[in-house]
Amino acid sequence: MLPKIPLVHQQSHSRSSKNILTHIISQLRPGADLGRVTLPTFILEPRSMLERITKGVKKPLNPILGETFTCYWDYEDGTRSYYISEQTSHHPPKSSYFFMAPEHHIRIDGTLKPRSKFLGNSAASMMEGIAILSFLNRGEPGKGERYIVTQPNMYARGILWGKMKYELGDHSVIRCPENNLSADIEFKTKGYFSGTYNAIGGMIRDDRTGEILYELSGLWNGEMFIKRVASGQKELLFNATNAKHTPPLVRPLEEQEPHESQRLWNSTVQALIARNHDLATEEKTKIEEMQRVEASKRLEDGVEWRPKLFRTVQGRPQGPGEGEEDLEWILNAKINPYNPTVAEQQILSVAAILPGQKPHCQFEIPPHSSSRSHKSEKASSSGQLAKMTAETHATQQNNTSNLIDFDEGNNNGQSDENKILKSAGPSVGSMDILGGDGQDDTHAQASPSSNYHPPNMANIMTPLQPTSSPAQTRSLHSRNSAASDNGDFVGAQS
Repeated sequence: MLPKIPLVHQQSHSRSSKNILTHIISQLRPGADLGRVTLPTFILEPRSMLERITKGVKKPLNPILGETFTCYWDYEDGTRSYYISEQTSHHPPKSSYFFMAPEHHIRIDGTLKPRSKFLGNSAASMMEGIAILSFLNRGEPGKGERYIVTQPNMYARGILWGKMKYELGDHSVIRCPENNLSADIEFKTKGYFSGTYNAIGGMIRDDRTGEILYELSGLWNGEMFIKRVASGQKELLFNATNAKHTPPLVRPLEEQEPHESQRLWNSTVQALIARNHDLATEEKTKIEEMQRVEASKRLEDGVEWRPKLFRTVQGRPQGPGEGEEDLEWILNAKINPYNPTVAEQQILSVAAILPGQKPHCQFEIPPHSSSRSHKSEKASSSGQLAKMTAETHATQQNNTSNLIDFDEGNNNGQSDENKILKSAGPSVGSMDILGGDGQDDTHAQASPSSNYHPPNMANIMTPLQPTSSPAQTRSLHSRNSAASDNGDFVGAQS
């Protein structure tokens, strides 16, 4: 338990904090970008942005390049889901993440690119980037039914005067290419003299005809309603107040690697919790200085940094392949969309997620030598986040080297022999898994119809039921990654 802080000290700290914050903001003009402004630690949330993606309130700690965070959820029905994230860019900041609930056939790939703006008595966090939600047992085999989602922005009101209040504002757009539907949801901010907090309004449109099929209303943190325009029938869509929250679970701190969020920022977080802002600033500065030193060393050695757990998507925005919109990065593995058992083992081969599971770096994408320099021999000393051995350097010129290859076969759901590489972790190491040919896996396909009818939202919103299917046992073996092809790797949009 933390010691109680005397009231006099709290009041003094409050005045001091207000003065510091006011001094910083006084140097800004409305609309200014806060991305490169160093903020005092007292307004920082004691966790990194990679962890905050799942839930957030205050400004999180800025992740460093190559920082990772993993967690998992255990549900009451005995199923489990997994989350993997990595900071794939520092300037501008970009966080890439992956979520999957294999037995519920749900996968999410996303990239978050937050920008901060000063708006007078408010500060805004502009949540750029997208997430691609895929229902893998619907739509086209191997691709699923995709929902491409943008996020609303976040606003902190009353940072100089008045009561501090957080709001979601602006629009979230959801587009489903398979159903030719799009939803535009407005998160309404409260006005000075009217309105209410947390209100939403929106519509669902048929992209082929432009017809508005449904209207949405209510509160995003309470009851949300949907009304069919043709009939005027209105019904409850979702009640957030009754939704049960399942907290994420993480490996113990002592099992985490130095670059993992909770271990990396542990000293800073503990100082923030203890309200020791001098120590918090000191610990935070140490990490930022370490990052600057490593960046300088990479520049000196001509080493181009690459993510460890994610790779660039194939194709281009709004083009063929995986290049949907602004996703940019996708998990560096091919995950079986049909067999939950295989998918789980493949996910656990990418990164350590479960307690007792040991991380491994055998299949990370190594840093690449810059074309302007040939000093790759010195790159092995470029720091914790830029390690490179002579062995990995021998294959580093090929972007597809050291990728994890999980070959899942053709698009009919009949996979060839699954190729799962042996992991160092106890959960996936030295063991056979259920590979199978996928013939018994249930994979619903959308049937074409010549007579189009507006989709039934009740059917679209029907919860996906967890399923499992028997499969034949296959031996684990790895493939020569240097000979692999990027075309063998499929993500949410393949």
